[in-house]
Amino acid sequence: MPDTQNIGEKIRSLRCCVIIPTYNNAGTLEQVLRRVGEFTGSVIVVNDGSTDGTEGILDRWAGGEVDRRSAGEVPGTVLTLPGNSGKGIALRQGFAYAIGQGYRYAITLDSDCQHFPEDIPRFLEAIEKEPEALIIGARNMSQEGVPGTSTFGHKFSIFWFRVETGLKVPDVQSGYRLYPLDRIGSIRHFFSSRFEFEVEVLVRLAWRGVPIVAVPVKTWYAPKQERVSHFRKGTDFARASLLNAILVFAAILWVRPFHFAKGLRKKSFREILREQIINSQDSNIKLAWSVSLGVFVGVLPVWGWQMVIAVSLAHFLRLNKFVALVASNISIPPFLPLILFLSYLSGGFVLGNETAGLVYSTEINFQWVKQNLIQYVIGSVVFGAVLSPLAGAVTYVLLRIFRRHRKSTEPITG
Repeated sequence: MPDTQNIGEKIRSLRCCVIIPTYNNAGTLEQVLRRVGEFTGSVIVVNDGSTDGTEGILDRWAGGEVDRRSAGEVPGTVLTLPGNSGKGIALRQGFAYAIGQGYRYAITLDSDCQHFPEDIPRFLEAIEKEPEALIIGARNMSQEGVPGTSTFGHKFSIFWFRVETGLKVPDVQSGYRLYPLDRIGSIRHFFSSRFEFEVEVLVRLAWRGVPIVAVPVKTWYAPKQERVSHFRKGTDFARASLLNAILVFAAILWVRPFHFAKGLRKKSFREILREQIINSQDSNIKLAWSVSLGVFVGVLPVWGWQMVIAVSLAHFLRLNKFVALVASNISIPPFLPLILFLSYLSGGFVLGNETAGLVYSTEINFQWVKQNLIQYVIGSVVFGAVLSPLAGAVTYVLLRIFRRHRKSTEPITG
């Protein structure tokens, strides 16, 4: 048996509370409250518009009729939402209240007995080692009794979380977590309100540099005939898929390139040049392909997005992101006018337009703009397709010459 008194003191010293969102789990709620109460009375229950016997249980709990042995000086709190708003809203209400009460951390667990309050000490040990982390309870999804939909959702969410953050976490959907509340409070707006909220908040905290630490926890799944689930397979899976689409889009176009560029700014140009090119472990051919990619994207008419697209594509193609980023800056003065002109000429060649260039006319109309814009867009793709392999070939030749010279001038050691 764990030393509940010492654990209760540790919870108080860490300014930690327990948040339990609940919706129509009257059959298990009282048992969960009793077991959590053995460790702490700093409990916030968010009643998300329950219509069963939940309200009566919470009234008795708030009145002290449910055993809470370590609750002495700290009364439990019940927050009641007027209707069923979703787990995400319930958690956000609990977080807001906990922050207002001065708590630093919040442990969240479900009210269906799936989570074991006896695992609370694992979270406390982990947060003492990494005070700024988010601790997630990793379930054993290979045990007997795990629903098939949970297994699929488990693998599905892990895959997309890694795409969105680059991190490999053993469990993304577990609701048994310890949150650093100051980092939660720094996020002003969330997209989601139901089950998918727990994925969103995990991704967005990871984007903000919050370490994600997993600890193993026990899990109990009720027999199928007794199981109470509020997960709507069609609607909620669709909501989760839409959220992941939004997060992947944001990761590709903004978050991952931003973090990469931010890391580069911390180094001098000489350090970056030496690390990314001169002492790079990448082969000559890989660096050449990186230049080709950057040049091609840099010529395309995607102004303002060249660097973002180049870095994102380089990441997914496993090329050198720095080299692709630099090469994508080809469309800057003094090269930009020449690139625009050659792109336009290339478009004219493809379309069979014999005009050598833009012809000024006082009768500029929509048709004139459309015709010349189409010619330019097509020409930019064609010109980029010609220029990029040429740039890659030149890069490859120069790298072979330079690196061979560098090796010949290196001192012999040993």
